[in-house]
Parts: sequence; C-alpha cells; structure tokens
Amino acid sequence: MTRAWILPVLLVLCGSIVATGLIVKGSPGEAVALLLVFVLFAGVNSPLVFPRSIGALEAQRRSAVDGRPVVFWRPGCMYCLRLRIRLGRRARRLHWVDIWRDPAGAAVVRAANDGDETVPTVVVAGRPHVNPDPQWVREQLSPSA
Repeated sequence: MTRAWILPVLLVLCGSIVATGLIVKGSPGEAVALLLVFVLFAGVNSPLVFPRSIGALEAQRRSAVDGRPVVFWRPGCMYCLRLRIRLGRRARRLHWVDIWRDPAGAAVVRAANDGDETVPTVVVAGRPHVNPDPQWVREQLSPSA
C-alpha cells in the first residue's frame, strides 16, 4: 500500500470501529451517519479526488509543449484540496504530480522551497509558486489549453 492511501484507510477503519461501538450501544442511526462522515472525509483525502498524477519529468515535458502549469501536491494536504476544489473542472487541464508517489517530484518541490516539501507548489513557465491563489492559477490557463 502506498503512503497516499494510509490516511483514507485509517479514517475508514476508525469510523468502522466507532460505528460498531455505537451499534453495540443501540444507536444504529448515529452509527450510519458517523460512518458516512468518515467515509466522505476519507474520500476527500484520497487520491481519487485529484486528476491522475504523472511523473515530474513527464509533467515538465508536457508543460514545455503545451504551456500548462504543473501542480505538485500530496494526499491529505488541505491546501492542495482547496486548490483542486476551487479550480473545478479546470483542474483536469493542469499536470498533477503526487510528490509521495514520485521522488523526482518531491525533489523539485524541495529545490523550490529551501528543502521543505511545501505543497501545493505550482510551476508556471519554469517558475515555482508556493500555495498560490486558485484564481491566479485559473488565470494561468489559456482558453486554448
């Protein structure tokens, strides 16, 4: 199992344990509601919410060809989630690199952030921008992209 799935799996397991306890105490309705909250939170923190990640080298190559920004992110990052949600369907037009799955991506982020793995780091035209405003990222997408 990769690190990307550890948090979502733990959330579902914890939710299941708490829900089981509530069922044993005679509160099946609360158990179902709580389990749904845990599953929803696990889904939001899973790699399923983000477009399919590619490797850093491939993302940089594609960005050089089409001019689209590259977003370096990691699962469980609330700032990455905020960026993804606020971009909406436009997020699919960006190149996404999961730094937990791609060591080269993590190295790019560390190089841009003085050794820290601060995400989201968005690279536009070769220049890194740490945790940029989603509106600014939207503006970087050309209508033809």
